[in-house]
Amino acid sequence: MHYCTIAPMCRQFKGDFLNFSTYALFLHRFFVYLQRLIFISMAKNLLNKYVWLVETIYKAKKISFKEINKRWLDNDLSEGKEMSIRTFHKWRQTIEEMFGLIIENETGGQYRYYIENADDLSNGSMRSWLFNTLTVSNLMMESASIKNKILFEEIPDGEQYFPVILEALKKNTVLEMTYQSYWRDEANTFTVEPYCIKAFKQRWYLVAHSPYFDKIMIYALDRVHQLEPTAIHFEYPEDFKAEDYFEECFGIIADANYKVETVKLKVSAGQANYLRSLTLHQSQNEIERNDEYSIFTVRLRPTYDFRQEILSQGCDIEVLEPKWFRDEVAEISKQMWNKYKNDK
Repeated sequence: MHYCTIAPMCRQFKGDFLNFSTYALFLHRFFVYLQRLIFISMAKNLLNKYVWLVETIYKAKKISFKEINKRWLDNDLSEGKEMSIRTFHKWRQTIEEMFGLIIENETGGQYRYYIENADDLSNGSMRSWLFNTLTVSNLMMESASIKNKILFEEIPDGEQYFPVILEALKKNTVLEMTYQSYWRDEANTFTVEPYCIKAFKQRWYLVAHSPYFDKIMIYALDRVHQLEPTAIHFEYPEDFKAEDYFEECFGIIADANYKVETVKLKVSAGQANYLRSLTLHQSQNEIERNDEYSIFTVRLRPTYDFRQEILSQGCDIEVLEPKWFRDEVAEISKQMWNKYKNDK
């Protein structure tokens, strides 16, 4: 253990070590702390093994236990020890309980193992996000020696409120929130009924019903000053489905004042490649393609955040339809041009 970790504990008893009871208390606290570290380390090591097993089967699609063991021995996690069939089945059960991923076995032939619900790892669900996050986290930990060569985007605050929000979502309890939007000079405190959380553009948002306004509101977690749980229960609406609520939206704005429309976009050949690999929306469809450009359609509500995304693509994307949206983007483009046209 590093000196810096235990130094504060030692200093607490400096000059007191001749007192046997004090020294015994220090030893007790120290060993409890040490046991905690060992437990956390063991739990983390087990989690790494679960992630490795799922990754191995997922990438192979179908794989025998013999081949799993062979790859296991090639991995540092094994420490050169084979995986027993008993351990394998124990991990299978834990993986199903922890991640909801079902590892099944062929009933005949080579008796290979596969993930029955493998689609859950690639459909953008919470399970997919959680597992991918753990996978990346494990890879980062294994690559600590090159940490100065791996750069991340800075993400605003908000994750510290997860425990309170997730507990409220489980129990359907009201939250008391102190919040300051970008459009107000001061923060306000009020209660909300949490429905779900959503990530968008490196920010986390809380989707909740506001009893004061009697409608669903969306709050950016990085603008929350304080969030406290309450013992007040509310009735979670049976007809609210988080995915359905945002299905026809580009991002985080779910404004019913905008009707769902088919937006037709003309995209330069180079930029079209990016749209094929990272779609604007799940409804995206490429209806025309040539050497110079492609025509894409998306069906959604053309809200402010979608307009901003289109404008961020510059001259590589041209709105063809609907006309009102084309005119709106054109007007903003003219205003931008007016700011620069006199530059020499």
